[in-house]
Amino acid sequence: MLTLDTSGVLAAADKRDRLYKAVTAAIRAYPSMVIPAEILAETTFMLRRRLGPMVERAFLEGLVDGEPLVDHVARFERIVSLVSKYDDLGLSFADAAVVACAERHGGTILTLDRRDFDVVARGEGSITLVP
Repeated sequence: MLTLDTSGVLAAADKRDRLYKAVTAAIRAYPSMVIPAEILAETTFMLRRRLGPMVERAFLEGLVDGEPLVDHVARFERIVSLVSKYDDLGLSFADAAVVACAERHGGTILTLDRRDFDVVARGEGSITLVP
């Protein structure tokens, strides 16, 4: 299962994005996707801000239809652990939530945010990043 980060969702929703083809190919390679509930506010805000209310609404309709699946499992203990471990990196709550969700669902994250996620992937050993 592919865990979505906000940056991956934004690239997949924007055909003008330079990594659109790579991101959509990565999505097609997985039978299903999951997004942590903890990042939905960030993701929908960014979709509306960058691509407009129609794109945001289409994403929300997808959530209603179950794709991506929204993971509502609270992982606050793990999120706090990751934020603390990567304090020098400044790992955000949202990024830690994505990592915790990915750990629960196979370890693969769709993200364009390599600065933080590369460090965490090396440090945790169970995380793979695509595209």
